[in-house]
Amino acid sequence: MVSALYSNLLGDAEMAALMGDAAAIAAMLRAEAALAHAQARLGIIPEEAAAAIARAAETVRPDPVTLAPGVARAGIAAQPVIAALKQAAGPAADWVHYGATSQDIVDTGQMIQLRQALELLRARLAGLAELLALKAGEFQAQPIAAHTRFQIAAPTSLGAKIAIWRAPLLRHLDRLDQMLPRLLNVSLYGAAGTSAALGPQADALRSAMAAELGLGAPETPWHTTRDGIAELGGWLSLVTGALGKMGADLVLLAQSERAEVCAGIGGASSTMPQKSNPVAAETLVTLARLNAGDLSGLHQALIHAQERDGAALGIEWALLPGMLERAAASLRIGAELVQSLRADPARIAANFTADRGRMMAEAAGFLLARDMPRAEALMIVAEALRALQADAGLTLVDALATLAPGRDWATLLAADANLGQAAAIAATARDPAP
Repeated sequence: MVSALYSNLLGDAEMAALMGDAAAIAAMLRAEAALAHAQARLGIIPEEAAAAIARAAETVRPDPVTLAPGVARAGIAAQPVIAALKQAAGPAADWVHYGATSQDIVDTGQMIQLRQALELLRARLAGLAELLALKAGEFQAQPIAAHTRFQIAAPTSLGAKIAIWRAPLLRHLDRLDQMLPRLLNVSLYGAAGTSAALGPQADALRSAMAAELGLGAPETPWHTTRDGIAELGGWLSLVTGALGKMGADLVLLAQSERAEVCAGIGGASSTMPQKSNPVAAETLVTLARLNAGDLSGLHQALIHAQERDGAALGIEWALLPGMLERAAASLRIGAELVQSLRADPARIAANFTADRGRMMAEAAGFLLARDMPRAEALMIVAEALRALQADAGLTLVDALATLAPGRDWATLLAADANLGQAAAIAATARDPAP
């Protein structure tokens, strides 16, 4: 998880609490209580024992620091948690964790945590999509220069740019809904994944435990097939990657030379008072790159040897909480940036003027090609661009008026007349988030 020093920059307090030690312990205890309740309903353990286990699970809260040596010895967090629960359960101790294995409890506890964590991310993702829809509408018709490969290309609209930031977020909401049934499943197949110690009612027990926890009950064990976790990691990287793209665009739009769009409160330089550093937008890029890097590590956990592999599990435990926290931080920061996003139409207009119409070269070529062979049209545009290079006071409209007279080039090459489908693209942001 993120250090205290960087917690407000790279972290998220709400997600850190959901995925932290206290939450993990509480989730494992809840899994044990659900197991006991289900076993009591099926007559596997006495009802009074299940009640005692549930009471103990609600009250006992062992200190993670106290448990840490036991986790180091066992190589898994559930064992010292179970020991603490047995001690608190008194006479019912023998029925605690009956027939289960430690990884059943760790994995099921993780699913309990993930359900809450993904509810948080879903709410923030939908909220950000709505904010972007409002901004796309606000700037639907605002021309701005598009850039390809960091070079001025042709006009677009700021609303279209914002709609393009928003579009993957809607797809990520769909992906999340599709992924949840594959991911949020109870784990209860025992020591070797055969349910041998769970007895003849193993299937019924698994279903009953899953129902109590609001999870699915898979027909096959998943404790050594971690594609669900890997898919989640991929989704988290997709979310932060989409916001990283928005952050990168905002950094460039706010550069001193352009200053067409600003968002957030800039960070000051310690020695250059004229600067306003785009800290929040840069942070979106950082978080995206960190998650992209950790995704490759999380995929290493797919290589899970035989019926249990502690080396693979350790990768998950080390990487997944941080990826979740970065996704939450990205969505929080992204919402703050979008809420404060504003354009400077005067600066945008000045940058169009400084370009002297060169970004309209493509449009000019197609306009000329209506009346002549395209090759000839492109030769005229190329000659006009050479004229601009030779004369810093000349515009493309001026040059074309000389080389291809008889057309109202100023009207034909006006930026707002050459936005193509930009306004329609911006309007797609009116579609509600799922």
